[in-house]
Amino acid sequence: MSKGINPIARSKNGQRRPAILIRSSPWKAGTAETPWHDVFDLDNGRVRYFGDHRVDHTVPVGTTQGNAVLLEAYAEHRAATPEQRIRAAPLLVFAAVSRNKTPKGYVQFCGLAVIERAELIEQEANGKPFPNYRYDMTLLDLSADNERVEWAWIEHRGNPRGASADSASGAPYSWIEWVGHGHGALSDLRRRTPFPAENDKSSPQRLTEGGRKSLGLLPAPRRPNGTAPASSDPTGSREKLTASMLMDRLRHLRVHQRNDQPSRHKPLALLWAISRIATGRPRLAPWPQFRDEVGELLAEFGLPDSSVTPEYPFWHLQTSRLWDVQGLPSELSTKPHASTFDRLNPAAGLSEQVMRLLDDPFVRSQAVAVLRETHLADVPHHALMERLGLAGYESASGVTDDGAEPETEPGPASRRTVTLSRLVRDSELTVTVKRLHRDRCQVCSLQLSTRFSSYSEAAHIRGLGRPHNGPDKLSNLLVLCPNHHVQFDTLAIYIDNGDTVRMTTDNTPIGQLRRHPAHQINEAHLRYHRALCGRDDG
Repeated sequence: MSKGINPIARSKNGQRRPAILIRSSPWKAGTAETPWHDVFDLDNGRVRYFGDHRVDHTVPVGTTQGNAVLLEAYAEHRAATPEQRIRAAPLLVFAAVSRNKTPKGYVQFCGLAVIERAELIEQEANGKPFPNYRYDMTLLDLSADNERVEWAWIEHRGNPRGASADSASGAPYSWIEWVGHGHGALSDLRRRTPFPAENDKSSPQRLTEGGRKSLGLLPAPRRPNGTAPASSDPTGSREKLTASMLMDRLRHLRVHQRNDQPSRHKPLALLWAISRIATGRPRLAPWPQFRDEVGELLAEFGLPDSSVTPEYPFWHLQTSRLWDVQGLPSELSTKPHASTFDRLNPAAGLSEQVMRLLDDPFVRSQAVAVLRETHLADVPHHALMERLGLAGYESASGVTDDGAEPETEPGPASRRTVTLSRLVRDSELTVTVKRLHRDRCQVCSLQLSTRFSSYSEAAHIRGLGRPHNGPDKLSNLLVLCPNHHVQFDTLAIYIDNGDTVRMTTDNTPIGQLRRHPAHQINEAHLRYHRALCGRDDG
C-alpha cells in the first residue's frame, strides 16, 4: 500500500492478476506529488479515481505503472463474455484514515470495484497542464457477504495451477453476478448504503472532488444480526424507496386543478430538481434560488393563465414523499407565505433517498420521461430540456456537440479555424450489421430499393451523445428503415422485454423485433431505451 495503485503480480503462468489495491489519501490531494482530488461517494457505490501521470513525467500518458495496470484492468472489465471477465483483476479500494489522533499510517477498506469508464483528460499543476487518465469505478454490493472480501479468494486467483473457474472460488456474490452478466447488470449490483445522520459528529468523512470533507466515507455499521440500519430519510419515512416506487409516485403526483387542467407547478419543480442532480449541484437549494429559477420556469412553461407562485411547489411537494424542506420551525402553519420564506430563508430539494436513486443514469432517464409524458405532454420538450440543461433526454441519440455554426452572411464563404469535438463512429460496424440483415428493417422487414442496390439505416439503441454515452458496438445497433429510425430516435416507439415493438403513446403493438443469430443485442441497451420512453417493465 505504499502507492496509490498497487498491482499484485500476475500468476506465474501469466493467466490472471489476483487483484489491484487502490488507495486514496486526503492529505496528499492537491499537492505537487498528487495534484488530483479523488471522489469517494460510497453511499452511492461510486469512486472517481485519477491515474498516476504527473506534470513532470516525460513518458507517454498511459505508460506509467499505475495507469498502465488500470488501463489493462479496464480492458478486462469491458470484456464481452463471462469466460473473459472471470480472468479480470478485481479492484480492492482503500482510503487513508486517522486513528487515535494519528493522521497517517492507517487505511480503511472501502469495497470491491470494477472500472466502468476510463477517460483521457487534461489536468493542471502549478499552472502547467498535463494529461492523465480518470477512472469511474462502481463499488459492488457486498451485503450478501457481510461487507467482507475473503483473502482466500485472492489467493485462489493467484494459483497458477488453478483453472479459470477456480478463480471464482470464494468470490463475493456480486462479483460472480457481474462476471456472468457484465456491465449491463451494474445498476442492480452497485452498492447503496444509507447516509449517516447529518448531525452525527462521530460519522466518518468522505473525500469529495474539491478536497473538502463530508459525511459517509465508510460503510454504515451493521447491526449484530448482520442487517443494515434503516435509512434516515429527511422526510421522516423509514421506508426504503426503490426505483419502481419512485416512478409510481411521479406518475401519481397530486397536482392542483385549474379550469379542469392540471397545474404544472409541481412537475416543473421536480424536473428542475432532477436537473440539479444530473449536473452535480447540491440537492437542496436555498429559497431565493428556488424562487428565481423555478419562478422563471413557471412563467415560461406553466399554463397560460396560471399564477407564478414558486412557493406552492416549494412547500407542497412534501406530500409526494420525495421532497425535503429544511430550515423552517416545526410549528409553522400548513400554508406558509412567500414572505415567510423570504424572512427565514429555508432550503428545499429532493430527499436523500431520491438523490441516491437518480444518481443512476438509467433511473434518471426514466424519471425524466415519466414526468414529461405524464404531466408535461403539452410542453415544448426540446425547449424545456435545453432550458434545464437536460438536452438529449428527449431523443435516443442525445447531443453530440459536433455541429458548426451555420453561415448566415451572404456573399463568398468566409473561413475560420475552429476546434470541434466529434464522436468517432466505427463505419465497419455499420457495414457489418447492414450486411447481416441485408438492409431489411428489424421492425417491418422493409428493404428499401435504390437504383443499384438497397438502403437501410443503422440506429444506436443507447445513443452515443450526451447524456446517454452509449458504446459504438454491434450489440448497441439496430438496422431500421428511415421511418422507424426516426420513430425510434424520437422515442415514438420502443421494444418491450418480449421483443414486441410498440407505440409509446398507447402501447399499441406494431411489429416484432426480428433478430439474427450473428447479431447479439445487449438487453441492457434496450431497457435503457425503454426507460427514456418511460416504458421500462423491469
